[in-house]
Amino acid sequence: MEKTLVVIAGEASGDLHAARLVEELRVPYPSARFYGLGGEKLRAAGVTLWHDLTQLAVVGFIEILRNYGRFKRIFDDTLGKIAALKPDAVILVDYPGFNLRLVRELKKRGIRTVYFISPQVWAWGRGRMALIRSHVDLMLVLFRFEEELYRDDAFNVTWVGHPLLDAVRPSKTRRQLLAEVGFEDRAPVVGLLPGSREREVRSLLPVMLGAAQRIHKKYPRSQFLVCRAATVARQLYKDAIDRFNLEFPYKILDDDTYNGVEASDAVLVASGTATLETAIINRPMLILYRVSLLTWLMAKLCIRIPYIGLVNVVAGRKVVPELIQFDATPDKVAVAFGALWDDAARLEATRSALAAVRASLGTPGASRRAAEAIASFLR
Repeated sequence: MEKTLVVIAGEASGDLHAARLVEELRVPYPSARFYGLGGEKLRAAGVTLWHDLTQLAVVGFIEILRNYGRFKRIFDDTLGKIAALKPDAVILVDYPGFNLRLVRELKKRGIRTVYFISPQVWAWGRGRMALIRSHVDLMLVLFRFEEELYRDDAFNVTWVGHPLLDAVRPSKTRRQLLAEVGFEDRAPVVGLLPGSREREVRSLLPVMLGAAQRIHKKYPRSQFLVCRAATVARQLYKDAIDRFNLEFPYKILDDDTYNGVEASDAVLVASGTATLETAIINRPMLILYRVSLLTWLMAKLCIRIPYIGLVNVVAGRKVVPELIQFDATPDKVAVAFGALWDDAARLEATRSALAAVRASLGTPGASRRAAEAIASFLR
């Protein structure tokens, strides 16, 4: 029988993982119809999109409140479409602010749900776990420790590993990319990854550029690759760069982050999925995080873990430096970079720790395993 499935994904990383999952679900269900919310990658995977949520990617409590009306209209429209469609299941991909509200309503309507990529209940306290256990029919988690957190005889949870192990595959060598952009192969290269949301880039790119100026002053041969996410307009990067009188060699890489990280010796990276991508490629990094003051104060009240970077959370210890909020300044970032770069033993220990993080993510094939688990659930 032909299946009808709805997929709800929000930000760029969720759109990527959801698209790969849809591709794998076409193996057991070649004639399935897919609908939902997401971005260009889900659209390319053949999903009929009702709304593109990647264009609304925001971070922080205040930013979400400012966009509340738009989110509410999309939420109500989506719920109405799902209720009319009566799909075999709704697959929720990360995006907890939206999806945890949606799952409550779907439960009331008797619609089965699968949650792929768990909300970070380990960061925000375990209050959400009761909601998830009572409303989600199948939970597919990316980290082994999440399976242990959720483990309950009455709850259906499966660890599938991390889909980034399939996605993060640079297509060029360091030498190839540096030759393309005209950089010297033997000189150090620093990657700048300011995020995949416009707000992140506005906040962090100036910090990274300021730090790069200071780094270049101390290490005159250093070169810089600015990695632009496809979800952020190139003009935003150019505007930020134009405000600086940059005296160091740099290139903007458009939607080519994996090759950019592969070509880098070290990376300044916004907190989020990109930290794991950088770890998989095994590049030492500094994690930066900065939001509005009110968002930061509210987060301080809610966050229940000692680290904010996913790499450190997965490792269970601080394996890479975190420069958070008031520490995310050009001077402090440059000093932290120098402390890491000048310590050969620390650099080697960091690479070893990142290799261990990569190993803990499981083996390639997470999206296939997730699709198999969903197929078994739908039987």
